Amino acid sequence: MRIVILAPPGVQSLDIVGPAEVFWEAARRLGDMSAYDIQVMSTGARSIAGTGQLRFMADRSIFDEDEEIDTLLVAGDPAFLEIDPEVTAWLRRRVPGVRRFGSICTGVFLLAEAGLLDGKRVTTHWECAAKFSREYPAIDLDADAIYVRDGSLITAAGVTAGIDLALSLVEEDHGKDVAMIVARYMVMFMKRPGGQSQFSAHLVGQMSETTLIQKAQEFVLANLNGNLDVESLAQEIGMSIRNFARVFRRELGITPADFVAAARTDAARRLLEDTVHPLQRIATICGFADVNAMRRVFTKTIGVSPNDYRSRFQVSSKPIAQPASDRRPARQTIAMDVALAISHPQETSTSASRHT
Repeated sequence: MRIVILAPPGVQSLDIVGPAEVFWEAARRLGDMSAYDIQVMSTGARSIAGTGQLRFMADRSIFDEDEEIDTLLVAGDPAFLEIDPEVTAWLRRRVPGVRRFGSICTGVFLLAEAGLLDGKRVTTHWECAAKFSREYPAIDLDADAIYVRDGSLITAAGVTAGIDLALSLVEEDHGKDVAMIVARYMVMFMKRPGGQSQFSAHLVGQMSETTLIQKAQEFVLANLNGNLDVESLAQEIGMSIRNFARVFRRELGITPADFVAAARTDAARRLLEDTVHPLQRIATICGFADVNAMRRVFTKTIGVSPNDYRSRFQVSSKPIAQPASDRRPARQTIAMDVALAISHPQETSTSASRHT
């Protein structure tokens, strides 16, 4: 069974290596190395520069004579500066003849540009989701999914999500037991719990460029444990409630309440990662009514509970010692913790542009 991974220049290396390792390991476990014939296809030159200063030697290029392909996967390119019309023409010609096809990360843009995703449901990396929706509004994008299957099409979020995609194809081809063995060997979830939002700086891209709306958002970030209902926010920036809600939704595509919930959740995530505060304290700091309210929001928006999130992402093992001379009243301590919680989204937004 021939698996072809189309690799554009500057390809995300793990988009090739991750799926290739899954298919190779499956073949090894099956005792039949011919079970998967993995080929890297270039869009031109045989040598392909990848991320991490890696370089791949392609087996074939799109300009070579056609050979049979069972599964065609399009890898992503973090820089993603332009789409080569020769590549989209090749995709339009080859995809109708394959059993299944798909993409990893920004590879979905190539399939969309080739007109192969009309009426389909897809996903891509969370950082590229807004751009994809702007450029291809008619395509149904699930921005939180790790991977999405729609008939013969399968698309993955990006980077490590290509491994999840490949495991699902191995399960389809050879059954759950084989896929489980491969996942265990690779120290992977067979089916990863939660969606992309547990990994993303999900406030990035949700900040308005409209001065008054941005002022309201900044007020939210500075007062997470305060009263942030729509009436209070409208009053803060001197707009009527109806006009504020209308303009906010028009500018951002979400309601003020949605943004408040996202801001509180993002702050709670940072505290779960960086402190050992009890859940009740984090809920109070971030403005949730109680732990149960925080848990409900986490489960709905991230797909995992606060405890599960902490167990995966916590980097602190001890509380930060507080000198006796710097013991603050409870209200001041909470204010400082809120400042800690909301300082991270700005840092993440700077670094997020470096990731695909």
